[in-house]
Amino acid sequence: MSLIIKKGRVVDPAQKLNEETDLLIDGGKVVKIGKNLSVPGAETVDAKGLLVFPGLIDMHVHLREPGFEYKETIASGGRAAAAGGFTSIAAMPNTLPMNDNEGITSFIVDKAAAESPVRVFPISAVSREQEGKELVEMGSIVEAGAVAFSEDGFPIRSPLILRRALEFQKTLGKIIIEHAEDLVLSGEGVAHASAFTYKLGLKGIPFSSETAAIARDIEILREFGGKIHFAHLSSRFSVELVERAKRDGLQVTAEVTPHHLLLNEDLLSTYSPLYKTKPPLREEKDRLSLVDALAKGIIDVIATDHAPHSQDEKELEFDFAPFGVIGLETAAGLIYDRLVSTKLISLERFVEVLSLNPAKILGLSGKGTLAVGSDGDVTLFDPEKSVVVDCERFQSLARNTPFQGWKAKGWPVMTFVAGRRVF
Repeated sequence: MSLIIKKGRVVDPAQKLNEETDLLIDGGKVVKIGKNLSVPGAETVDAKGLLVFPGLIDMHVHLREPGFEYKETIASGGRAAAAGGFTSIAAMPNTLPMNDNEGITSFIVDKAAAESPVRVFPISAVSREQEGKELVEMGSIVEAGAVAFSEDGFPIRSPLILRRALEFQKTLGKIIIEHAEDLVLSGEGVAHASAFTYKLGLKGIPFSSETAAIARDIEILREFGGKIHFAHLSSRFSVELVERAKRDGLQVTAEVTPHHLLLNEDLLSTYSPLYKTKPPLREEKDRLSLVDALAKGIIDVIATDHAPHSQDEKELEFDFAPFGVIGLETAAGLIYDRLVSTKLISLERFVEVLSLNPAKILGLSGKGTLAVGSDGDVTLFDPEKSVVVDCERFQSLARNTPFQGWKAKGWPVMTFVAGRRVF
């Protein structure tokens, strides 16, 4: 079945394209771009007034299945992604059993193919059970479908394991995604370490818990080579380290979450666990530094770190509630409203960090662009649509959003995977 998306404003930085035109998809692939396209019998979507993006990609999601299906499933996470304009998501390995072997990777691939409306790409653990003692069988896991390796939720604890993983990574071509944290420095911290949170009586996580880990990894990378992607940067000092590593010619990329771009530690005065995340929300000057780094290209990707929890878990006292917030259904709209509409980042940059760059970093062929021959994964976005965030209407099983009640102008309205409408 052919699909023609007509008269939308196609924004595709990979092609330096930003103009009103038509898009023809057939056999799941983009086959033509041009004005006044017509194919007998084709499904036609009138996209006049809408923005047409290459399908958005979230390279940092926790789907919880297998093992924690009460928080989220592959199916519900996939529906949440589609509702948020994402056509592809990459699933972190901290499931139960852990995704540290080809069996669990294959399970996720098969389950997603059967139940998820969007594409799901598994990310494997780096070490068995994320214990930092024994490297996983990276080759066989890649053959089963893994697109990257990460201990997310924890750092790669052993420098030697990181070195070995980087050596294999150079052969396999799959990125190492690092949750940069020194667990000793973090200790029992639950919030950013500052005078403000000290007055609130909250145990602090210092800047150095993140920067010390990043600095260690950069020096290992400098000597042994390979590629590292740093997840969820939270501080201005981390930005400086990444910028310096790039300037030195090291193969380093980095991401930032919507909550670190839009929120700061001041919200912790409410003691609401909805603002409890790791790394923690930091100072306003850190937030501004992250926005600036995103605009300048120091930070490459926006990723949600979608971390669903049950309502009972998130309603515990701040010290005891789990870290993490959800973001699949709010990321694109809120970033557009707060950063694109205010001209802090350009529309082209928005598409780069939410589609093109994740595709490049993960090595997802045929994604991140709408060039002829690419996958027919498309996000339609209405820049005039006004929305009030209401978690009760989410497709996700979880409700732990810090953005409940936020208003935004500009929101994803239609999502296509391989030319098939999934939202």
